[in-house]
Amino acid sequence: MVERVQPDEFVSSVQDGRSGPSTRSWTRLSDLTSVARGLPLKKIDNRCMNSSSPSFIRKLLSSVEFKLILAWLAVVVATILLDSGHTYWNKPGAAAELIIRQTVLLGLFALGSAVIIISGGIDLSSGSMIAMSATVFGALLIVVDPVGFKAGHVSAIAIIVATLGSILSGAMVGTLHAWLITCVGLPPFIATLATLVGLRSFSRGLTQAVMEGKSQIDFPDAGLRNIIKDVNYVSIVFVVLALATWFLMSRTVTGRHLHAMGGNEQAAKLSGIRTERLKWLAYVIGSVTASIVGIVYFADTSSAKPDTLARGYELNAIAASVIGGCSLQGGVGTIFGTVLGCLFLRTIIDAVNKIVGTGADVYEGMIVGIVVVLAVTFSQRGARTERRPFFGTLIGWAAIPVLSLLAGLSFMLFFREKEWFFIRPTMWPQFLPWFRGIYAVVFGIIVAGLLFVRGLIEVKQK
Repeated sequence: MVERVQPDEFVSSVQDGRSGPSTRSWTRLSDLTSVARGLPLKKIDNRCMNSSSPSFIRKLLSSVEFKLILAWLAVVVATILLDSGHTYWNKPGAAAELIIRQTVLLGLFALGSAVIIISGGIDLSSGSMIAMSATVFGALLIVVDPVGFKAGHVSAIAIIVATLGSILSGAMVGTLHAWLITCVGLPPFIATLATLVGLRSFSRGLTQAVMEGKSQIDFPDAGLRNIIKDVNYVSIVFVVLALATWFLMSRTVTGRHLHAMGGNEQAAKLSGIRTERLKWLAYVIGSVTASIVGIVYFADTSSAKPDTLARGYELNAIAASVIGGCSLQGGVGTIFGTVLGCLFLRTIIDAVNKIVGTGADVYEGMIVGIVVVLAVTFSQRGARTERRPFFGTLIGWAAIPVLSLLAGLSFMLFFREKEWFFIRPTMWPQFLPWFRGIYAVVFGIIVAGLLFVRGLIEVKQK
């Protein structure tokens, strides 16, 4: 049985089912939530009674972080081999600086997104929060120091007020999210979806009000802009914020409570955890980190244009968190894994830019979608006790031609600008000189063949 205890204590008592007195085993709060989620007590007892813990090497090899590092190294090696310009080899410093810069900018608000996801929520408004923060920062510079803004040299007081105002706006939006979810009772998806649209619209109105009808606010001070967007300063802020978030989630009672709430909110409530306050903390962290990024992006792009700034960035933050091991069901995830997820995602995007070349940024969304699907698929498959067949069912067989067609078309879109793509193979029939997409067709057929073989193996294993 499970004894009623204080939420921050490491307790649970499990009856092993044998005659005699009960055996006490000391576990974390996650065991309490496991009981509430309906896991068999015998399974929990076996886990608690097992004194031979896995070795460090076994834990390391099975961790998401280690697999991400290996996958990242594989992407780097593949890029070195496939990039015709050999950018990683010839200009390693410039390539590393670009990847680090993009990783840090993504990681700053992915940290907040990870905290929200671990706690069992979701935030779809971080991109709009970035746009709003940039707008608030620019608007406060105009209001506090209009003369300096026009002259191109804003005062230190204006900078401090604008920075604090942007961060405060993030805290207010986080409080609004917590109120909509805990008091009004809206699902996190609906609450943040509303602010996804509303914050961007509010920012557009604020921009037109302070700029007298213009649709953007230009960054006034070139010197300040160079300081804010400097990769060294931004990286320092990111490291400090990442360490603080890691300490909160891994070394404090509040962090354990956030994990417990994400694993099973009802069990957390029954154990005495004040889930409303935790939700407020999680959403405030998410919005404040996004507001910090808004200031950096304002300097990086030299203007705050709320109708386009950071549009869709919230999906990248969620994708990086999921790739780093955070479960969208809540209760699972690490800050270090999220940082590695940001690095892996930005490296993948940069690799495609290097390999594909011109126009590769068009496919950034498709790349993110594919990587997220693969990451979630394999993470869930590793967690399931019962393996679900991918292609050994009727729907699976129907999906094979769809996936192979998408693979062939994606191959054609990615490499259509390459010279070798339009070279007709020597064995290709002369009566079809007009057809230049044979490589895409062959790639699609290969994918279809591999998936078909996979389906046959799954049918045979049933």
